[in-house]
Amino acid sequence: MKQALSLQERTRLESMMIWERGARNRGFKQIAGVDEVGRGPLAGPVVAAACILPEGTLIEGVDDSKKLLPSERREVFQKILALSDIDYGIGIVDSLIIDQINILQATFQAMLIAISRLNQKPDFLLVDGNKMPSTSIPGQAIIQGDSFSQSIAAASIIAKETRYQIMRAFDEQWPQYRFSSHKGYATEEHMLAIQNYGPCPIHRMSFDPFKSLYKKEHQLDLFLSD
Repeated sequence: MKQALSLQERTRLESMMIWERGARNRGFKQIAGVDEVGRGPLAGPVVAAACILPEGTLIEGVDDSKKLLPSERREVFQKILALSDIDYGIGIVDSLIIDQINILQATFQAMLIAISRLNQKPDFLLVDGNKMPSTSIPGQAIIQGDSFSQSIAAASIIAKETRYQIMRAFDEQWPQYRFSSHKGYATEEHMLAIQNYGPCPIHRMSFDPFKSLYKKEHQLDLFLSD
């Protein structure tokens, strides 16, 4: 995809295609970058995205979503969505499932959903992190992959913007928690709201402080029942 990129930006983006080129040199063609966001928050879903970039694609501004300002991330997100030849899928696993199967398994489930929602089946996966989800598709887990692979970085931007949109909608439903501000993370503002209002339906009850509080209440119930 031809774009009017500066030499510096083109060089940077080319350096983020090393893993993709390596997979293509081994004969793979449909290479999907996979990333997630939302493993750490106390509330809301974990969201994953999978993204296949056609060979030669360079998208100005694509980088690890954590390195981008919110305005930059939104701009790149819109660029990605505007390119019709880019294939992407999104997987969302809510807090109830997270509590049932734990956050690691929920993360893998979100990744597999995202992969399944691609229009074309990938033949190789580049996954951010140090572990792969259980799948028959070959692939490579890459620590800090969103800094070293353009397709993973694109997936990280899609996942983060999608999750932030969800949390802004939850903010309208439960405005007392100000989810649009902290996105469910354990900020001082969020912890104070939990202290004042208790948990709401999207809080992860298997996470502290809820888990410890439930344990204490359960122990007290057992003591009173003796």
